Amino acid sequence: MLTVGDRLPEFKLNAVVGLEKGKEFAELTHESFPGAWKVLFLWPMDFTFVCPTEIAEFGRRYGDFRDREAQVLGASTDTHFVHLAWRKDHPDLRALPFPMLADTKRELSQALGVLHQQDGVPLRATFIVDPTGVIRHVSVNDLSVGRNVEEVLRVLDALQTDELCPCNWKKGDATLEV
Repeated sequence: MLTVGDRLPEFKLNAVVGLEKGKEFAELTHESFPGAWKVLFLWPMDFTFVCPTEIAEFGRRYGDFRDREAQVLGASTDTHFVHLAWRKDHPDLRALPFPMLADTKRELSQALGVLHQQDGVPLRATFIVDPTGVIRHVSVNDLSVGRNVEEVLRVLDALQTDELCPCNWKKGDATLEV
């Protein structure tokens, strides 16, 4: 699995970017959103139970990520057509403000090292990537456990201070001085 200090792998994937007819899809790459932090999170598969709770929460908190000049990117190994069908079907996903990447060939999931060995789907992995393409944070949950979006924001805030942040640090708290 890739870790802190590694570079985000190159990718070129189809993505669902909206529901407007004729504008549902776009091709995105690792170079999309230049100069922005990226928060890439992967989920096992569409039309499941835990996944929409996480995806919807990233959608609700999207403005908080944008305030931090971070672009949220979600991904699974489902096709962009399946992503679109799920967004249309699930009321909490219809208005998602971030792209849903279709890693259909499992190239990105494999390059990141987050494919579940038995099930062949991505683990619930989150990567925070700085504007230069370097991975600065990684967290991975088992398939049955959803992640905490508030914690992802807290870690992003801490990384963006470029200072020493103690345990349980939150934006606005004092950082450590050496």
